[in-house]
Amino acid sequence: MYSNNVVTESGDTFIPASQRPDGTWRKARRVKEGYVPQEEVPLYESKGKQFMSRNTKPEPVRLSTGETAHRPIPGLIIIDDKEKKQAKKKNKNKVEEVTKQIQNVTICEKAKEAPVQTDPAKKLKNLKKRLREVETLEEKLKSGLIPKPEPEQLAKIQRKNDLLMQIRELEKQIV
Repeated sequence: MYSNNVVTESGDTFIPASQRPDGTWRKARRVKEGYVPQEEVPLYESKGKQFMSRNTKPEPVRLSTGETAHRPIPGLIIIDDKEKKQAKKKNKNKVEEVTKQIQNVTICEKAKEAPVQTDPAKKLKNLKKRLREVETLEEKLKSGLIPKPEPEQLAKIQRKNDLLMQIRELEKQIV
């Protein structure tokens, strides 16, 4: 129990009323037995933090079997500087191996030459869509909605004839 708590004749524990810095008053609060105010609760320290704050080598712990355990924290693995250096070298060697393998990989000539075959109907639909986009772009230019066309837009309009040729060829293949 803390010194600022008040115990009544009936055994109830209270935190007495107090004045806030702005001049208003807090009500007295009834608390349970063993209550610890928030300000007085110690901060939580994990096992690892406790271990590091000791700054000493852990003493071996005697087990009930008579053996000694050198790791007081379950799951804690202590790595030496030598082990760290070896692990770094291994990682560096792995990276070098992977980069060598990537450099040695060559692309198959057949894969380079053979384009992926697509359905002619699907390709025709795609080309017609691109043609519609070019035509709407031309209309916007003629009506003045686009005062200064981008170079990409002009290049798209110039490809209109190529699109028309491809569409005709695909229509011949389908029929």
